[in-house]
Amino acid sequence: MLRTIHEEHEFSDLFVAYVVDRHNRTQADLVDQLFNSSEKRLARALLIMARFGKNGTSETVIPVINQATLAEMIGATRSRVNFFMNRFRKLGFIEYNGVLKVHSSLLEVVLHE
Repeated sequence: MLRTIHEEHEFSDLFVAYVVDRHNRTQADLVDQLFNSSEKRLARALLIMARFGKNGTSETVIPVINQATLAEMIGATRSRVNFFMNRFRKLGFIEYNGVLKVHSSLLEVVLHE
């Protein structure tokens, strides 16, 4: 690995960029866990999975993911995730019937204090 990093400059640039991005994401997740409610963490996780803001679309479909996995991602129980998903659906932030569709309005949950 060290030899490749020293000899392949293009690879080393990509590798360093990946490591820095991963480090920044880990710090953001830690801050999120410490200072935000589980509802905001779920909203943030859904927006990240939907790649909100990356492709310019206002609604994005997320690949199939179960509530237990979402609960592990945000450090909450599956029943809390179920509660928040139902709330998000009732408020029109998401559509959730077999396929999860995230609306840009979900950003309000993250930004609202």
